[in-house]
Amino acid sequence: MIALSCNNIHKSYGIEMILEDISFTISVGDKVGLIGVNGAGKTTLIKILTGIESKDDGEIFISKDMTIGYLEQNTRIDLTISAFDYCEEIYADVFEVEKELRALEIEMQNIKPEDQKRIFDQYTLAQERFEAMDGYAVGSRIRGILNGLGFEEIDHHKPINQLSGGQKSRIGIARLLLKQPDILFLDEPTNHLDIDAIKWLENYLKDYTGTIVMISHDRYFLDQVATKIFEIESGELVEYTGNYTHFIHQKNMQYEADLKRFEVQSKEIQKQEEIIRRFKGHGTEKLAKRAKSREKRLAHTAPLERPKLFRSHFKIDLKAGSKSGKDVLKVEDLKKTYDHLKVFENVSFEIYKGERIGLIGPNGVGKTTLFKILISQLEPDEGTITWGHHVMPGYYDQELRNLHLEKSILEEIHDDNPALSLTEVRSLLGAFLFTNDDIEKKINQLSGGERSRVSLLKLMLSTSNILFLDEPTNHLDLYSKETLEDALLGYDGTLVSISHDRYFLNKICSKIFEMTPEGLIVYWGNYDYYQEKKSENFILENPVEEKPVLSKTKQKDQQKREKEILIAEKRKRAALGSLEEEIESLEDNLHTLELSLCEESVFSDPERSLEVQREIVQIKDGLNALYMQLDEMLEKL
Repeated sequence: MIALSCNNIHKSYGIEMILEDISFTISVGDKVGLIGVNGAGKTTLIKILTGIESKDDGEIFISKDMTIGYLEQNTRIDLTISAFDYCEEIYADVFEVEKELRALEIEMQNIKPEDQKRIFDQYTLAQERFEAMDGYAVGSRIRGILNGLGFEEIDHHKPINQLSGGQKSRIGIARLLLKQPDILFLDEPTNHLDIDAIKWLENYLKDYTGTIVMISHDRYFLDQVATKIFEIESGELVEYTGNYTHFIHQKNMQYEADLKRFEVQSKEIQKQEEIIRRFKGHGTEKLAKRAKSREKRLAHTAPLERPKLFRSHFKIDLKAGSKSGKDVLKVEDLKKTYDHLKVFENVSFEIYKGERIGLIGPNGVGKTTLFKILISQLEPDEGTITWGHHVMPGYYDQELRNLHLEKSILEEIHDDNPALSLTEVRSLLGAFLFTNDDIEKKINQLSGGERSRVSLLKLMLSTSNILFLDEPTNHLDLYSKETLEDALLGYDGTLVSISHDRYFLNKICSKIFEMTPEGLIVYWGNYDYYQEKKSENFILENPVEEKPVLSKTKQKDQQKREKEILIAEKRKRAALGSLEEEIESLEDNLHTLELSLCEESVFSDPERSLEVQREIVQIKDGLNALYMQLDEMLEKL
């Protein structure tokens, strides 16, 4: 069944075409990853689909009765009510029914005979509506989603305006997920989430029965959730089946096929041009005619452009400035506190030349603090740091504080590398997608991704042979991440990177350092290996006890005891069955008596009506006692 479809959608801002002839169909249950370079029009397309922005031309079809939910990229909520209360607001209709039930219960305490039927009918209908809305589960559902997104119980009832910006964004996600729309539009939903919260969201969305369209730069997330990839490139949309890894595979195959066609055509054109040159060189009229005929055919051949794997990407040839010794760094028993508050302790590890290490751990555990200690920006409270021979560290700061905001891009690079000519600097900046007048822009005018590229270029031109990278893929689009990773894979120095980008950790790292407040644990593999070992360690720490081998006599005694337990359980279940039958019988009687109150022969006779009401009260008292017995029996089973 089709959830939504588009046909020939166009959108432009002034003379700039953003979307051109966008057509696609999304079926119910599809989970679509919408990707493309920054500025490709991904958010614009979602806003058109949700009705926030208008289209210039084209048609949009959304299946009838489909509800839509949209999470913007930078959702910020600033309210005096709590996160829990804010989420509860979406269940206003449920609480209205609950309020109606409480009011009817109060009214029942002083019920008049003539009102009995009306009130009982109202109460029955209201209770059916409340149960159909799953009203009893509202509280637990809200707590489950808030906890899954990383909220502590203590934060559930804090005023929202006292929470961090990241927490406010997560509240927006929580409220949207609780609404459970048929079509869910998400713009960078993993922003402000740590790895545990992202993993929870992945599992939630994988099981989500509705349709999802999500913009994301988190490739591991797309691998886990997406069943289709829509790529927007140069205003056009191309659909790929499968997750992000399948998309890269299909993209590479298409690139290879296009490159082969380009090379075959180029060789044929060269061959024809050479034949034409030779025919003309012989000077005979016959060959001259043939040359002219071939020229006409060649003129009608549309030359293919050399394909690019990604149309907007930069190429980095990242090499170590000098060679270090085999032993790069040894850290022993490092400890750091702030105002008597422990950040970490007992941190010990060794790093060797050529290793690519991913440093992971929860927010606040001190990963960036460790980096700053290693590059001498901070002093440790305890421990020793021993550098190897000819080791020259370089640091990529996620805050990009190594940039001078008042300088132009050209000045930023040339001032640090005066030995390079301006022509050489312009060429390097061109490789990083800074061309023409772009290089005269001030650093403070650049986007986060542009600043990241400038900082990476500065690092590339340095003499460092061990790189400390703090969230290097932040601010980069998918294609820039791919090309950065290719460069880092070819880097001949040593690399240590803090990252929440699990795809990056999987592709780049050969070793994982997990930081905890109590120390550092080393895993000799990539992120998937780390995950596997964590699962194995959990099983080892929570072993299933093996039963000892018993003698024949003990086996017979055990079988006898097990048989006695089975007989006892059968008796309990038989008693439980009898109790359930008794409850069912009383409930049938209660239902019959309640219906009889609607009969004229009963409600018109006050004495008979009162007698029926007394019987109803007696049966309800009896049912309450039986339900208590039922609870006790169920607890013992």
